[in-house]
Amino acid sequence: MKRSWWKGLVVPAALIVAAEIAMRLSNTTSMSLAAPSDILAALLRALFDGSMLVATRDTLASAGAGLLLGGLLGLLLGMIFGLIPIVNRLMEVTVEAIRPIPSVAVLPIAMLVFGFGYSMEIAIVAFSCLWPVMILTRAAMAGIEPRLIEVARALRLSTTQRIAKIVLPAALPRIMVAVRLAAAIALVVAVTVEIAANPLGLGYGILVAQQGLQPDLMLAYLVWIGVVGWSLNATLAFAEKRLFGRAAQVEAAGA
Repeated sequence: MKRSWWKGLVVPAALIVAAEIAMRLSNTTSMSLAAPSDILAALLRALFDGSMLVATRDTLASAGAGLLLGGLLGLLLGMIFGLIPIVNRLMEVTVEAIRPIPSVAVLPIAMLVFGFGYSMEIAIVAFSCLWPVMILTRAAMAGIEPRLIEVARALRLSTTQRIAKIVLPAALPRIMVAVRLAAAIALVVAVTVEIAANPLGLGYGILVAQQGLQPDLMLAYLVWIGVVGWSLNATLAFAEKRLFGRAAQVEAAGA
């Protein structure tokens, strides 16, 4: 497996070469496409002049804060719903009615409440991250071995001790999977909000490049967003593997 990792690069490399040749042989100037070499040059210029890095900082700040707030709230609600069945039944209809609402649909409300800037973006990202964390945490709570709870009761552990010593350690692998899913959602939603309404970050950079008829820079932003997303997921996957080993792989496959 390790010796054949490069085979996954064959198709992307072939597509890049084909795109480069097609753009060089074309006699027309495109307002929406650019040659891969031009995209790379635009990406390097934006990185060296600092504009891409500033935009990345703004997007990651909003996405990270929204992930933290939404993740903590989702974790808390998921634990409550998973450990207290009657609360779960009472809130089931409400949760299922609100959960399908697209995060972008709450954009007008967030704009009225928070105005433009970080607060609005963080609120929308938090709303979108809450649901996957809550649902997987609730499922993790329900999937805890009942005998572990019985042992905790036999040892007369308090509710806090039971959660800290029994519940959370047993549920952490699946919760980590939820965090990975929510992190990807956070980045996507942050960029979407920036394109739609918020004048900062990578999404706004795409919009400005498109309006300035700079397809090479616009596509460079898209490529960079892909790199940032891949790096974020790889970092979380590495941390998950280091912390939970094979248990993390099983939970990821089950999710």
